Amino acid sequence: MSKNLYITATEERSGKSAIVLGVMQMLLRDVRKVAFFRPIINEPGEGKRDHDINLILTEYQLDIPYEDTYAYTLKEARELINSGQHATLLENILEKYKQLEARYDFVLCEGTDFQGKDSAFEFDLNADIAANLGAPALVVASGRKKQAEEISSLAQLTVDTLEDKGVDVVAAIVNRVSVDNTGDIVSNIRCKARCNEPLLVYAVPEDESLGNPSMEDVSRWLEGTVLYGHGRQDTLVDNYIIAAMQIGNFLEYIDDGSLIITPGDRSDIVLASLASRLSSSYPNIAGVILTGGIQPSPSVHRLIEGWTGVPVPIVAVEGHTYQVTQKLNELYGRIQPEDQKKIASALGHFETNVNVAELRERVVERKSSRITPKMFEYSLVETAAANRQRIVLPEGTGERILRATDILLRRGVADITLLGPVDEILNKANGLGLDIAGAQIINPVESELFCDYAGTYMELRKHKGVTEDTAKDRMSDPTYFGTMMVHKGAADGMVSGSVNTTAHTIRPSFEIIKTKPGASIVSSVFLMCLKDRVLVFGDCAVNPNPKAEHLAEIALSSADTARIFGVEPRVAMLSYSTGASGSGADVEKIIEATAKAKELAAERWPELPIAGPLQYDAAIDPSVAATKMPDDPVAGKATVFVFPDLNAGNNTYKAVQRAAQAVAIGPVLQGLNKPVNDLSRGCTVPDIVNTVAITAIQAQAEKEQG
Repeated sequence: MSKNLYITATEERSGKSAIVLGVMQMLLRDVRKVAFFRPIINEPGEGKRDHDINLILTEYQLDIPYEDTYAYTLKEARELINSGQHATLLENILEKYKQLEARYDFVLCEGTDFQGKDSAFEFDLNADIAANLGAPALVVASGRKKQAEEISSLAQLTVDTLEDKGVDVVAAIVNRVSVDNTGDIVSNIRCKARCNEPLLVYAVPEDESLGNPSMEDVSRWLEGTVLYGHGRQDTLVDNYIIAAMQIGNFLEYIDDGSLIITPGDRSDIVLASLASRLSSSYPNIAGVILTGGIQPSPSVHRLIEGWTGVPVPIVAVEGHTYQVTQKLNELYGRIQPEDQKKIASALGHFETNVNVAELRERVVERKSSRITPKMFEYSLVETAAANRQRIVLPEGTGERILRATDILLRRGVADITLLGPVDEILNKANGLGLDIAGAQIINPVESELFCDYAGTYMELRKHKGVTEDTAKDRMSDPTYFGTMMVHKGAADGMVSGSVNTTAHTIRPSFEIIKTKPGASIVSSVFLMCLKDRVLVFGDCAVNPNPKAEHLAEIALSSADTARIFGVEPRVAMLSYSTGASGSGADVEKIIEATAKAKELAAERWPELPIAGPLQYDAAIDPSVAATKMPDDPVAGKATVFVFPDLNAGNNTYKAVQRAAQAVAIGPVLQGLNKPVNDLSRGCTVPDIVNTVAITAIQAQAEKEQG
């Protein structure tokens, strides 16, 4: 297994940080402990951190002290080299790297930013460092504002030069490509750079949402004061307009994403800009910069303050208009750790344009047997995105649902349908600055499917005396409508519960979708992501006091769920005693449940290991198992834990979640004909993303089995 990788660019503004994000995600999919190391950083300024180090440590929650993630600033490195201490520089970098290598399974290294005055110096420095670390290199070449032939020639020269310096180049990514013939670029570089052993080459098209700065970037860059529109600073800037004309002429020049630059005493321009943003007849500007250190007059300030929500940021800055414009020309968009929308776009763009499996095989030759919560979450997203399913979200007007939808669409996890009033959903998403254009939006009561669905429901429930009016009333409820979409094949799965109760989410499934053939109950599991493994706990959410035969069903359903999500199932039937050490009605129930589970497994899954009764410690701890149940194939190695009742299961999963700082994903419902999953009303946006991914994977499995 390779121990490291060095990502180096060829020039500034190559979009290297977006590639680093994608590669780190790829590594965390298979490698348990990954460190991040930048041998040389730019001087971040007093009290500030290096941008890329901060981004990676924050996004991937890497537990690495900041001071361990870099060796020198570029200024310090230059001074050492100029004083004849080049070898000392490399030795100290290697020493710091080795400290990380000793503590981690893999070290991802990132080269300099090429923002200094001498790009040749930085190129040679990166090559020397990579060679001395023994790190294979991934080259990020910039295709920004270049033609195909120029891109191919520069990339070939870069690869040849690095290999001449003793660097093993494993892949090249041409980023920010604006030309159409990316296939020709890839094939040309592969052949020119290395014909006998083709280089891995990928072309990633330009994504303006990643390269364009946000209004927050602008205000930070100009050290400005945000006067209005504090909540809209994530708006992206696409172009600059210096407003010096009268309003009638000025309005002809605005476009989507325009940043209006005007002196602070031009109240007419300010008011016209705000009016244009509120008008559906004009493009949506990004914001307004007021130059000269001048703020609007008290009367104009009062007028603006009286509006309900200023639609764009207005920022006051020092300096006259020309100075401000010149400084803005040096600004480019950077991915901030708190900007989850831009991070999701970067990761989705990377996964779409890079053959991650091929690159992973070249960089990481074998998998670790352990898996972290982040690794598991990424595997969920990756598996779901590999075969996109249609997931309906009935609570379409909820803010968390909309934020999750934006991320799900950017990451390509699933095709999303939102239920609710169309205008309300679109307006709310627009107000939050979210992009949900890729989602289908349906208002149940206005849908052409409404009458058909009501008729189907009435037919399904006529034995319960359901009338046409009752059926229509039910179908006007988004949860019932969404469940019927799944039943009729208009969606592959449903996720609800961020607002509705568990009962309200599940009841329509019992009435419409119903249980699988041979299943008498619906149950649930939690996927418990510990620091180094994933366990499956069931049933912790649905059945209060299951009978022995129900526990047997839960055991096999939970084992099947574990298998779907890549966990090798070894089933422990839990009790307060192990083996024949205890007695009583509760123990007898587990003995009976274990026997029935083994009978069911003999028919459907004969190789499935099942053991019980087992205490939790005997099920999970090999040393305890060696004493209480030696040589048992499950004891000490269990991955699926079946609790005797809801009281034990619910309390245990919460205790493990808190005490072991585990990530609990679920509840994941099992036993239904088609996948429906419930959210906690206190769920976070990542919880929703994970649950949608889980539901999509269940839908994939249903189709494979069916």
